Amino acid sequence: MSGNPVRWFEIYVEDMARARAFYEAVLGISLARLDGAEMEMWAFPSQMEQYGASGALVKMPGFPSGGNSVLVYFGSEDCAVEAARVAQAGGSLQKEKFSIGQYGFIALAVDTEGNMFGLHSMQ
Repeated sequence: MSGNPVRWFEIYVEDMARARAFYEAVLGISLARLDGAEMEMWAFPSQMEQYGASGALVKMPGFPSGGNSVLVYFGSEDCAVEAARVAQAGGSLQKEKFSIGQYGFIALAVDTEGNMFGLHSMQ
């Protein structure tokens, strides 16, 4: 395998409007609708020439949200900024910003659908 191992991620949701509003509020972004035959998908902004992976919120019959074992980390300048938006957007903060040594800082949160996700920054 060459390059970075993660190319795409999907966060499964049950209430797409609620989940979209949550991530747009916390991350200060707009999601874009993707065409899908059997599922509703809204993609996070991406720049193919930049480092990192992009992904989407997905609503698909038979695939409930929460209880999954994959943790997605969203990058930011200072993860405390996005962490401070979590509760007001309807989620909960699992662990406030803390140091991971030379690798920067992270905060852990739970979205409106019960999915845990991470926030990462170098400051």
